Amino acid sequence: MAEIVATVEISMYPLHENYLNLIQSFIDKLQDYTDLRTTTGPTSTVIIGEYERVMACVTQILRWSYEEHGPSVFVAKFLPGYEPE
Repeated sequence: MAEIVATVEISMYPLHENYLNLIQSFIDKLQDYTDLRTTTGPTSTVIIGEYERVMACVTQILRWSYEEHGPSVFVAKFLPGYEPE
């Protein structure tokens, strides 16, 4: 069975005054997933990898964020089967 690639574009909007540090912490944590490609832009981070692994990462990172920083708003686009060149 062929590997399905997934791309997720995700933005974090912490509900705190110290939001820049929380966003950086979120990005740093995403970069711990060395088996996934992460690219950070000015308004979002893109995560690319094997579908199941990307979905597991998103689940884990959202839970981690809530436990570490409390509530935040996340906006995400999920593109299964898409890998940009």
